[in-house]
Order: sequence, then C-alpha cells, then structure tokens
Amino acid sequence: MAVCLTSLLVASGTGMGGEASGTLDFYWIDSMGGGSTLVVTPAGESVLFDSGNPGGRDSGRILRVAREVAGLKRIDHLVTTHLHSDHFGGAPEIAAEMPIGMVHDNGIPDRDPDGRNDATWPQRIRGYREMKVGGRHVVEAGGAIELRPGRDGVAKVTMRFVAARQKMAMGKAGGLDVSDCADPNPKPVDTSDNANSIVTMIGMGGFRFFHGGDLTWNTEAALTCPVDQVGAVDVYQVNHHGLDVSSNPRLLKVLAPTVAVFNNGPTKGCHPTVVEALRGLASRPVIYQVHRNQAAADANTAAVQIANETSAGGNYVMLTVGADGKGYEVKVPSTGHTRRFESRRRP
Repeated sequence: MAVCLTSLLVASGTGMGGEASGTLDFYWIDSMGGGSTLVVTPAGESVLFDSGNPGGRDSGRILRVAREVAGLKRIDHLVTTHLHSDHFGGAPEIAAEMPIGMVHDNGIPDRDPDGRNDATWPQRIRGYREMKVGGRHVVEAGGAIELRPGRDGVAKVTMRFVAARQKMAMGKAGGLDVSDCADPNPKPVDTSDNANSIVTMIGMGGFRFFHGGDLTWNTEAALTCPVDQVGAVDVYQVNHHGLDVSSNPRLLKVLAPTVAVFNNGPTKGCHPTVVEALRGLASRPVIYQVHRNQAAADANTAAVQIANETSAGGNYVMLTVGADGKGYEVKVPSTGHTRRFESRRRP
C-alpha cells in the first residue's frame, strides 16, 4: 500500500499550499481511527495535532503527506491532545525521520493517565518522553501558539487553547443563553485521559476551526456552560473519531458547524447516533469521512466525501482556507471531490 499511497500523493496535484499560496491548509491523515491532523499556515509553519499509532504505518503516512504533499522539511509544533497511544504513538518514529520543534501537551505523568495500575506505562511512554525535540511546553487553558505572520495581504492566523485537563479559558465566545447548565442526558464521569484532551480553536479572518482531540460528553458540556468557551465555527473535527461517548448535543448546538470531518477508521468512530445528531442541527453540516463506516451503512456520507472506501486506507481529506479567510475549499483527492464554502464570519 505504501507505493500506491505515494503515487496518489504525487498525482493528486493538491500540494504545496501554505507559504507558497498564502493559504491555511489542513490535512486529515489516515491513522485508521487514530488522531493525526496536519495544519500548515500561510507562513509555512506546521502544526501536527496527534501522531497516530505506533508501528510505522501511521507515522509513514504522516511523513509522506508532510513531505510530498505539504512540502515540509520539519514539524514546527506537535500538539498531543492526550496520552493515549493512538494519539502519541507515532511521534518518536516521526522525530527519528523529521525534526520536531516544540511539543505541546498536558505533561507526562509517571503513572498511566487513565488511573490504572499499569506496570507497562513507563515502557509505553518511554519513546515519547525521550524523543529528540526542540522543546516542550505544558499547555494551559487560555494559552496560545504564537505563529509567524504571513506575507502582506494575508489574514492573521490564531491558534488558541480553550481547554486543557478539564480547565477552561473562561473567555466569552458566543451569545448562546447558558443560564441553565443542567445536562438532560449526562453520562458517567469519564476517568480516562480522554476527558483531559486539549481543545484548540484556530482562526483566520472569518474562518474558525474546532479541534477537541478525544474530548468526552461531560467535559464537552462544560465548554458551553456557565460560559460559552467556543461559539460557532465553520469546521468541526468530530471529537473522539465520532464515538457516541462524545459530541454532546449541547456542544454541537453551540458549534453549529458548516462542515464536520470524521477522522475515523473502518470499524472505529462515525457512530450512527453522532451522525444523526449532526444531521439534525439547524446548520445542516456537510460531512466528510476519512473512512467508510463498514458496520453501519446508513451512517455514511456521500461516497465522494469519503477518502477511503476499503479498510486498506491511506488516503486523506484536505481543506484550504483562502488568503483573506473569507472562504475555504474541501478536497478528497482519492475521489476527485472539491467543494467551496464561505466563512460564516465575513471580516
């Protein structure tokens, strides 16, 4: 499959965005239901959110997209949203092949962050802890990544952390009435590290994007009340690959996305109840998937909006925001699909 993927990347004609074109580019890279989203700013600065599973497959796919499609020679920032192996496992392998600048995460605990008495944790985290990087930063809610400005005439890109370790930035972001904070359908308290996921908002002109890692139901509700932390967005990367312990309807109503992207696997994520909740929103988001859900046919979006029809995988979904931030385009190179959207906030 590596040879086929490389051929696809070279032939797709979607590459080299970022600095060459003044665009803000997103790539949802197939890590078979792991986390791996690459962002390249108009200044050519790169931010990788999560690094997929260990074992070479996911890191290889990330490296190919970074080098052959995005034209990168380094990863300037790695944001590890939480410490589950499908989100940090590929990082040491990437670091061995391509320089990584600053790593942003919740800090590395000495014990399993899920609270289990797991004697294998020190060994599992060793590669991530010891990999060679330019520096390390423990994320705090309300912090930001200071990005290099693009050339004149290109809208400024902002990247702000609105939550980390279940703490909120507490900035008022939208006008939703949040006087009643009782969740009508609460779920049991999530004691796993998913609930601690770093939440990031990316903006460029009128464009806004939400990335919440594997954030789960009750922490999602806390993003909306007593203070709305996020407001409406253009693009929602569906939390937790689209598993039904995430995507609380309260959060979805606040986000009201125009586009929703599932970075799912063939048998992981894109759960029918999450798809149904998205389809029921007043914003009627257009849905994209990295993989076809092989277990629930009715949960799938249109075939041209799915990057991988089979479990072999390897194809990606791409989004490009124009230099003025007034509009964006979603592409699925493996199907030839392209669709343009206007940003909801017109600067």
